[in-house]
Amino acid sequence: MRPRSRPSRCLITLRADSRWLAGLALLGVVALTPGCRSPREWVANGFKVGPNYCPPTAPVAQDWIDANDRRVLKDPVDHVVWWSSFNDPVLNELVLQAYGQNLTVREAGARIMEARALRAIAVGSFFPQQQDFSASYTHNLSTGSGFDRHFSTWRGSFSLAWEIDFWGRYRRAIEAADADLDASVFDYGDVVVTLVADVAATYIDIRTLQARLELVQQNVLNQQKTYDTIQTRFNGGEASDIDVQQAKSSLAQTKALAPQVESALRQAQNQLCVLLGMPPEDLTTMLGEGEIPAVEPEIALGVPAATLLQRPDVRRAERNLATQSALIGVAEADLYPQITLVGTVGRSANQFADVFRSGAGFGSIGPSLNWNILNYGRIVNGIRVQDARFQQLLANYRQTVLLANLEAENAIVDFLKSQQRFELQLEAAQAAGKTNELINLQLDEGEVDINRVITVQDSKTRQEENAAVAKGQVAQAYIAIYRSLGGGWPSPYLARGLTPPVEAAEAIQAAEEEIAAPPAIEPLPIEEALQLPEEVER
Repeated sequence: MRPRSRPSRCLITLRADSRWLAGLALLGVVALTPGCRSPREWVANGFKVGPNYCPPTAPVAQDWIDANDRRVLKDPVDHVVWWSSFNDPVLNELVLQAYGQNLTVREAGARIMEARALRAIAVGSFFPQQQDFSASYTHNLSTGSGFDRHFSTWRGSFSLAWEIDFWGRYRRAIEAADADLDASVFDYGDVVVTLVADVAATYIDIRTLQARLELVQQNVLNQQKTYDTIQTRFNGGEASDIDVQQAKSSLAQTKALAPQVESALRQAQNQLCVLLGMPPEDLTTMLGEGEIPAVEPEIALGVPAATLLQRPDVRRAERNLATQSALIGVAEADLYPQITLVGTVGRSANQFADVFRSGAGFGSIGPSLNWNILNYGRIVNGIRVQDARFQQLLANYRQTVLLANLEAENAIVDFLKSQQRFELQLEAAQAAGKTNELINLQLDEGEVDINRVITVQDSKTRQEENAAVAKGQVAQAYIAIYRSLGGGWPSPYLARGLTPPVEAAEAIQAAEEEIAAPPAIEPLPIEEALQLPEEVER
């Protein structure tokens, strides 16, 4: 609904007895002409100006690109406690501890508390907006006619002003506050999704680095043995100094890998500490030793429309859009007269003892009308501002859905291809290990060239490290899939541990119930996507 006329500015203020109220209401209905298409539309909107919000459509793929791959299952996504698929009790404990202690989660919980308080303020504005009690005492002096006159005045009164929500200004504001509260809850969910994925990804990094460090140490021992053998042969005149220096160089190069991996391992542990809400410290004892977690090659993804639209960040973008839709109605309410019921009751007397006697009371009540009928240029452009913001948020919502689809597809293909890469790297590492065994036997018998021995050992080091990294990348891709699907929110598993601030718990629980049955949102038809911004459905 948009205004059709732009009168110039003036301010009209009327006060009358209660019989004027019906006349003012009728005048208000007539006043609908500048902004609403008809009084019938105003009634159909629940006696509120502005658009009634409808969930928008968004472009979502009908199926995954790799849907025909046997490893991609169309079963419903079970992403609530997805990290338990690693069957790693240490990871399970870390996720629970991070949820209870992470400071970013606590910050998001505090934002829910703020949104709940702002909603309560919006609801309070629906009721009498001005409620004042005043009391005063004055001592007065009057001079003239040759004498002075002294008298006192005791006065107390209660005043009330209640703008009747004839156009839905305050009800639209409550709608906006409700949507803001929902958005804050989904923002909390997005923080939880990111936290769980970050904890799992950092844990995989740590286990991968531990595996790499162990391989480096094993290869150092292997090459140290080779160096000692060549040194012995050199002392016996069976090898040249070139062979000795070449073996020494290869050994030093392999040893140099250890500090590099140890540095990366310490940094990953420090990152995990921050995710756990604690100062960086050595976590070696707490984490212990462990292998890189493995996952099943198959994964249930459902269909895009049933999974991506439930991501907390997507739901938050949709709720921000609902907030802005309501703010358009708040802005449009300025086009129409503000009908206010004003009343005052009180008592006044010259002596305090007379304040409570009959005849000391006074009071007034009546409607008031304020109408900025000559300031429509500012009001109309204010509505255009809110509508333009709505269009921005609509585009942002659809872009958020597209990016969610992009993240999911990238994670899926990475998961599938990383499995193939790991299988090949593992095969290469096993072959390199077998070659190393054979070359060492020949070295002990003195039947092999030293250059070939060193080449084989260097290859073994690289291939085994590549296999460890490839295994970690499979797990990282698995994590990326569930991050892209909004995995871990809402989670009854996390609810069994420490919870967010108590004041936010009820709002989060309500959001979990709402998430369980999200509104159906169909893919956006191309013809609607090509419509002009003003024609896009709110």
